[in-house]
Amino acid sequence: MAMHVSSACFSALSERRVFRVRAVAYENVTTEDDKVKLGGSDLKVTRLGIGTSNLGVTTLARADVLLPYALEFRLVKNRKMKVAKAAFDVNVDGGITFFDTAEVCGSRASFGVVNSETLLGRFIKEKKQKDPRIDVAVATKFATLLWRLGRQSAIAALKDSLNCLELSSVKLYQLHWYVPYEPLLFVKILVSAKVTTKSYQVFVLFFKPEIWGNEGYLDGLGDAVEQGLVKAVGVSNYSQKRLRKAHAKLQKRGISLASNQVNYSLIYKAPKENGVKSTCDELGITLIAYSPIAQDMDFSCANKDSPFRLYTLENPPIGPRRQIYTPENFQRSPTIFIYVEAWLKISPKVQYFSSLSILDPLQVVLNWLIAQGNVVPIPGAKKAEQVAEFASSLGWRLNTEEVAELRALVTEIKPVTGFPVEKL
Repeated sequence: MAMHVSSACFSALSERRVFRVRAVAYENVTTEDDKVKLGGSDLKVTRLGIGTSNLGVTTLARADVLLPYALEFRLVKNRKMKVAKAAFDVNVDGGITFFDTAEVCGSRASFGVVNSETLLGRFIKEKKQKDPRIDVAVATKFATLLWRLGRQSAIAALKDSLNCLELSSVKLYQLHWYVPYEPLLFVKILVSAKVTTKSYQVFVLFFKPEIWGNEGYLDGLGDAVEQGLVKAVGVSNYSQKRLRKAHAKLQKRGISLASNQVNYSLIYKAPKENGVKSTCDELGITLIAYSPIAQDMDFSCANKDSPFRLYTLENPPIGPRRQIYTPENFQRSPTIFIYVEAWLKISPKVQYFSSLSILDPLQVVLNWLIAQGNVVPIPGAKKAEQVAEFASSLGWRLNTEEVAELRALVTEIKPVTGFPVEKL
């Protein structure tokens, strides 16, 4: 049964607790050393990963986007690079070795200065020089852009990514988003428009599904596995309908669809509500949760002086996520952390944890995802301080009742919809 939060619970929120966590002995715990298999593949990764979506951009103060800031780029580059490198080292030293990136993160289109793949590859290389035994699991993504045709485009882009990463292969290769412009849709439009037979034949000849669209890209994923360039393949931002089709197509080649990476958090519950989570569970596909702390927004709003604050209204992220950073969302967002902190104070089980460790809402939000099973959260960490904060969501586990209680507490909170690409 869900707990009701009284006003007395909220009155205690004025006293902010200092964050310290040590290992908790408890049944069904998740430790930092545990690894989980991604779907039906042979790939094992740490139960918590790290997203590097804006590493290339934010590390260099976005000077790689705007040329007039080239001077600022030279001035801040070394300092911010050291901060990012320190975060990477702390992650690996602490046992979190799963890193997710993409070719469009800190994009190569931004005047060719740097991108996230390049930085991540550089950090891995430097780390391996000190300790060759280090095994980092890198996941990257193929951008399904309009002008990319056929399976060979996926292989070409993968080789380009490997060059940036300075690796001979990656552990996981994913399609970044579903292509909404399927050629067969245009064929139907042409038929309904009663075009000439000759024009129709020319169109069908050129716009074959295996050349232009998702069919060809999925073939490219299969080719990458067979060529030994990747260990496992996945998709990102796929609806349950698209997920089933991709799974079936790869299965015909004896290849498992390992993962579907989607926006999923306590406040953004779309994958649970639209059937994506249940479909992943049914088909044996791991759900990789990006933005597991709600686009980094909730924590920054609730803690305005926090060193973990990444984006603000004045400094929003680049790309579609920019539209989430509105005054309305910022007014609404802190509520989630008020609820979580109140719940921490009244839950008997978490009170038991607190007798051994001092917990923070951020750890509970991440652990809520992990505790559901078949979910690997990948929060973004660009500072060493963030790494310790995220890693402390491991080593203990909310039970089924606590997960349900927490969900019930936030049921009435209107979710931040953001950019629902999984609806494509």
